[in-house]
Amino acid sequence: MRVDRVVPNLTVTDLPRAVAEHAAVLGLRVLMDHGWIATLGDDEGHQLSLITQDASAPVNPGVSVFVDDVHEALARVESAALEIVHPLTEEPWGVTRFFYRASDGRVVNVGMHTDD
Repeated sequence: MRVDRVVPNLTVTDLPRAVAEHAAVLGLRVLMDHGWIATLGDDEGHQLSLITQDASAPVNPGVSVFVDDVHEALARVESAALEIVHPLTEEPWGVTRFFYRASDGRVVNVGMHTDD
């Protein structure tokens, strides 16, 4: 399994305001906006996601890790006996993902783009 990208997720209450602030301060542009999550980035591949409330999971993840094999990642999490917070799900926006809770309590979203 290969990690392709790691994106921090900041929980915000006012998505349009947060997007405008971070874009202005950091010089990033909107790469994706689903209305509940927006990802900002640049041409170098740096990204930051801003999220109000996850559309299908019970909690917001603190970080998203995109991999080339989400099934292998899930097997590794199960082998480590970590809590699965959101089961493996094929989301309507073209991502297959699951969330796990690390031993420190942080929630990690592990996903793979499936619409490519």
